[in-house]
Amino acid sequence: MSAPSKIIIASRESRLAMWQAVHVQGRLADQNPGAEVVILGMTTKGDQILDRPLAEIGGKGLFIKELEVAMQEGRAHLAVHSMKDVPMVMPEGFVLAAISARENPRDAFVSNKYNGLDDLPAGAVVGTSSLRRESILRAKYPQLVIKSLRGNLDTRLKKLDAGEYDAIILAAAGLIRLGLENRIKSVLAAEQSLPAPGQGALGIELVDGDATMAAVVAPLNDPETAHCVKAERAFSRALGGSCQVPLGGYAIIDNGQLWLRGFVATVDGSEMVSAELRGNPADDEKLGLQLAAELRAKGADAILEKLAHCK
Repeated sequence: MSAPSKIIIASRESRLAMWQAVHVQGRLADQNPGAEVVILGMTTKGDQILDRPLAEIGGKGLFIKELEVAMQEGRAHLAVHSMKDVPMVMPEGFVLAAISARENPRDAFVSNKYNGLDDLPAGAVVGTSSLRRESILRAKYPQLVIKSLRGNLDTRLKKLDAGEYDAIILAAAGLIRLGLENRIKSVLAAEQSLPAPGQGALGIELVDGDATMAAVVAPLNDPETAHCVKAERAFSRALGGSCQVPLGGYAIIDNGQLWLRGFVATVDGSEMVSAELRGNPADDEKLGLQLAAELRAKGADAILEKLAHCK
């Protein structure tokens, strides 16, 4: 099967999304020296609606819908996503063909005045766009004020610098990729803030059945990261994970075993159940389902039921 002479990557136009697309563009250009690899930049609905929390306006799919239409119409061959933004159930007709090696998957504490969460005084305002982070903060730091924070990474940092927030919590991976490590005051340990499923990893989405492009992107897949992310996503999917559910899921390969941790909580952090397990990395999705079942046995259903009534 010969490689195509032109490969078109669909991407959101935010600075971070474009970094991700350029990163994949470079790797594909190296592996397909005869091909022209170009990026089709697009603005998605998720980028346009910034005055409301993501959970209220339709969730993570808002960041990828336009890119999928471009692929369906043949204007692009593939799309690059932060795996954290990919809905847990892929839309019909599309597949995740590769998951590349992960950047630091943890959350970062960013502030101009304080070095860490424990340094924040009562009443300090912390910004986050994630119900997962909000539930953790409310559970562990009830004295803090949590405010919604939308927009791309640069917009969020500007809001912090303008004094709207005392601190904000962001994914460390995005800051590192854009060369903004110096903004990170501290990286939160997984025990302190369990990452979101897929955080720090990039996914390549294709139209299902496109064997030519599947062969082209196959070398970008990192098996270790893929096992971890598949386990995290299976866990999240089994609990109805979306941006309306405060849920964390994080796996690493530890001594040859896949170690998966997960939790689900109410938004106010008053109720939280968590569990962990270890197993064969090849059983990634099975382990995710097993962990979800353990959480249900510990009372996750009651929490999920409350969240359903809140929508």
